[in-house]
Amino acid sequence: VQLQASGGGLVQARGSLRLSCAASGRTFSNYAMGWFRQAPGKEREFVATITWTGGTTYYADSVKGRFTISRDNAKNTLYLQMNGLKPEDTAVYLCAARYKIVSIATHEYEYWGQGTQVTVSS
Repeated sequence: VQLQASGGGLVQARGSLRLSCAASGRTFSNYAMGWFRQAPGKEREFVATITWTGGTTYYADSVKGRFTISRDNAKNTLYLQMNGLKPEDTAVYLCAARYKIVSIATHEYEYWGQGTQVTVSS
């Protein structure tokens, strides 16, 4: 699976952004998908994940209630709606794919996109 993330940018605190991740190469609907982020000098961390059907989602506590993960299997696209952004959300956001089984563990994902930068100013 090839993944291409987009939609990042510079936004003020309490603002919103919507990230997209376009998938190609394999059957998108066979894959659980996740969003992760990595800030400078920090380890990559889990943000949100969604089952291959889109029926179940999981979130990191730090984003719960502010971010929403979704997918459109007909368009081979994953989304992350981010509301109420905070400066601590600043990071490179990466999308990832794992065959069938959803996971919050970074090392269990097989395919990764290149990431999109999100910067939140105070």
